[in-house]
Amino acid sequence: MDDTARQSPLHDRHAQLGASFTDFGGWLMPVRYTSDLAEHHAVRTAAGLFDISHMAEIWVQDGDAAGFLDYALAGRVSTMAIGKAKYSLVLAEDGGIIDDVIVYRTGEQHFLVVANAGNRDAVAGALADRAGAWRAGEDARMRPVDGGDFGYVVGGSVPRIEDVTDQTALVAVQGPRAEEILRAAQGVDVEGLDDLGYYAWRQGEFDGAPLFVARTGYTGEDGFELMVPVAAAGELWDALLAAGAPFGLVPAGLAARDTLRLEAGMPLYGHELGRGIRPAQAGLGRAVAADKADFVGKDSAVDDEAPVLVGLASEGRRAGRAGYGVFAGDTRVGEITSGALSPTLGHPIAMAYVSPAASALGTELTIDVRGTRIPATVTALPFYRRKK
Repeated sequence: MDDTARQSPLHDRHAQLGASFTDFGGWLMPVRYTSDLAEHHAVRTAAGLFDISHMAEIWVQDGDAAGFLDYALAGRVSTMAIGKAKYSLVLAEDGGIIDDVIVYRTGEQHFLVVANAGNRDAVAGALADRAGAWRAGEDARMRPVDGGDFGYVVGGSVPRIEDVTDQTALVAVQGPRAEEILRAAQGVDVEGLDDLGYYAWRQGEFDGAPLFVARTGYTGEDGFELMVPVAAAGELWDALLAAGAPFGLVPAGLAARDTLRLEAGMPLYGHELGRGIRPAQAGLGRAVAADKADFVGKDSAVDDEAPVLVGLASEGRRAGRAGYGVFAGDTRVGEITSGALSPTLGHPIAMAYVSPAASALGTELTIDVRGTRIPATVTALPFYRRKK
């Protein structure tokens, strides 16, 4: 284990709870507290509490922040209402995926970008570089004042970009009892929680500290992601654990988070997403606003023969893992990116990149599991969808 890995502001709490740790994205994070299965099932049936403070938080504010993010990201955020969230992608010039991010609009020209831990520097660097390009084109974007023959909109359109990861802690309450737990937590005050829909956020308070409450998550369940200043993180964690105990809440680690997101068909950077993957390959074409006038990665081309992401379902108990080959007859047609014995469904599931010819739903393939070919069927994603 890398002894230079960063520690979460909640590290001591995790140690007191008996957590096992792993290096994830340069952070020493809890992988489990008791058992992977118990934590997974708790999230599906009651609730789990995750420390996700390793995620990166970057503010993009002022100037024409909305127009800038339309240029810097694959999606169109300028039409997003204040109070909403949007999944988007940071693309390289060639269309490869630098990271997938969640963007929250907190004001007319105020946005919070949450990126993956391991891609913090890449995303912050890409935004800074693109601000430079945006600045270079500022004269061209100035325009006559409406109804006038002269005069220009001035003041500068380049937003401020501020990485606040080190000042911020982030925890997630996920599961069907999540809302009850949030309401019961001592010190938590969120106005408008009744109306808080999926992919939206509200400003709240926790014992006088600002509390950012978003109805988002990475497990396929209902739930909330809660952002507070680092100084308030420990007491918020304690308050949620205490409030959640009667509802079946347990602390949950990265192992459970991985099987939960796999069942929900959610991609993981470094597995389903990466610099060599284009959005269309990963089934994320919906996250790209191709009709925008200009954005980084717009002119990328996708090879029709490039592998595409599919779901694979098998019978039995032996699951394919990342890197295992996928075959059509004797021909290797792809490779698994994530796989596990689904705790909820009770059979093996996997995501894999396969050749387009082998990607149709219902196609019968095999997975090489340590020398044994296991039959698998191409299946629609997600594998699991919670009941509304």
